[in-house]
Amino acid sequence: MEKSIVDLFNDGKIVNKIKKRLPYLFQMAELESSRYGKIGMEVGSLREKVIIALLIYKFGENNVNINIPITKAEIDVIVFGNPISIKTISGKNPGGIKLIWTVDANSALDFMNNYIPICDMILVNIIWNDEGSFYYIPIEVQRETFNKLCKEKYIKLPKPGTNPRGVEMSKDAIIALTNHKLIKRIPIEWIKSEIEYRPYERWVELWSEE
Repeated sequence: MEKSIVDLFNDGKIVNKIKKRLPYLFQMAELESSRYGKIGMEVGSLREKVIIALLIYKFGENNVNINIPITKAEIDVIVFGNPISIKTISGKNPGGIKLIWTVDANSALDFMNNYIPICDMILVNIIWNDEGSFYYIPIEVQRETFNKLCKEKYIKLPKPGTNPRGVEMSKDAIIALTNHKLIKRIPIEWIKSEIEYRPYERWVELWSEE
């Protein structure tokens, strides 16, 4: 039988590990990217590394390709030859899934006019002190939703005259995708742990080596 990322959702041991460990690891990512209690934008990259590490743990390094050309901005990892985008969002009414980072209005409009989903998606919805989800959304579901909503309703452009942070997927699109019958979902209770975090400890240890 051909291997695929869907095996992740059929492995009870892995599912339980995701439920137990992901909140802790994402909390560590937030602590590592925080300053004066504010979470920095780099938290997204750290969360992405946590998910990629999970895929390597489950499927092995030989089946997980992280050497993605910079021209393939939407693709974060390739598993069994299948390209995947990794997205994380926070809150009960999520929005803000970035499709592209740009501050130029013309570039944003050009992106919308030419956009079409090109790969599967892993989407993690973080809701601290509540239930969130770990989703797998195949490209077929994304394209079906994209065609049904049309690009103007699937994509949210930055408002003119504001300081735009990029082109986003609309809330309507997120709701439609996460409620589609063909996706895979793992419910997660996002409970924070008591963590004594010392951000410089490992670097001090490395400096202390002979």
